[in-house]
Amino acid sequence: MWIGVPKEIKNHEYRVGLTPAAVRELVAHGHHILVESRAGAGIGMSDDDYGRAGAEIVMAAEEVFARAEMIVKVKEPQPQECQRLRPGQILFTYLHLAPDPEQTQLLKASGAVAIAYETVTDSQGRLPLLAPMSEVAGRMAIQVGAHGLEKASGGAGVLLAGVPGVSPGKVVVIGGGVVGANAARMAMGLGAEVVLLDKSLPRLAEIDAHYGPHLRTLYATAEAVEEAVYAADLVIGAVLIPGATAPKLVTRPMLGHMRPGSVLVDVAIDQGGCFETSYSTTHTEPTYLVDGIVHYCVANMPGAVPRTSTFALTNATLPYVLRLADLDWQQALRDDPHLRNGLNIADGHIVHPAVAEAMGEIPLAVERLLQGG
Repeated sequence: MWIGVPKEIKNHEYRVGLTPAAVRELVAHGHHILVESRAGAGIGMSDDDYGRAGAEIVMAAEEVFARAEMIVKVKEPQPQECQRLRPGQILFTYLHLAPDPEQTQLLKASGAVAIAYETVTDSQGRLPLLAPMSEVAGRMAIQVGAHGLEKASGGAGVLLAGVPGVSPGKVVVIGGGVVGANAARMAMGLGAEVVLLDKSLPRLAEIDAHYGPHLRTLYATAEAVEEAVYAADLVIGAVLIPGATAPKLVTRPMLGHMRPGSVLVDVAIDQGGCFETSYSTTHTEPTYLVDGIVHYCVANMPGAVPRTSTFALTNATLPYVLRLADLDWQQALRDDPHLRNGLNIADGHIVHPAVAEAMGEIPLAVERLLQGG
């Protein structure tokens, strides 16, 4: 199969869909890899590195899209990229379609087969291709939140770690998944007081058993969320409903009860955000103030540490890229129900139920697309 890797064009996005090591593995399986020139520059990988791994370097994204049977990216395709896709071409990347009707309609119009990293599952119901970036984003959330608390950033001037004789900052993490657990770990490592809320008692028990008395866990009732948020210096929004729009757990009126200069970091912004006052920002202008509360809502947080992020992501995605290339997408999805869950759009139709619900449409049964194999 001809596999194309274009250079990412989202604002301050420096990651790349495949590393040279991944290219080498795909070439060993008999596939042909097209890499846009300087696609790997952001992770310190040159065109020569990709060439030595067996890739063909091309100068323009248009050629990558025109020649490749499958496009492997990191972030959702921008409008000009959607318009380069063609019927039957495979797109394998993060999509986050539920809060993005424009991208959804463009992908439907393209006729491409859009498979989203974030809705691929595993046998235990986890999200193996979202997990690496959730680990990065969870750990980064504390870094950026600590920076947001600095007075020059609009924050209250609180040091999360505290110092002898001065209490540490208070961190609230809403959501006990991969993002939340990693954020809590980082915050505890700094010495902050940390509260984590989730609606799953088994998950809370698991986290409590792992971290012990250093982390306070609470069942996430509306009252518990309010009380925790009002006392916090830093709130991390880390909730996820796979494929769906994130629920709004912190409302505009709640901001009035928070301490001025407190910080909200919305890691769920890719799925529409879990704070009512959230809107997507970029690494160029990552924060804004609402009612005296600092909001950090960058939609591609891991893009700030592209080398770490790309290697972590490719480690997870490569087996699936190989499966799609070796078997073709229909056979690969017939063989693997967990990869099948990654199919969001195909043949001009929305397939994923959560995405269809967000768009007010009826999903096409995936079985209809996989018949005849």
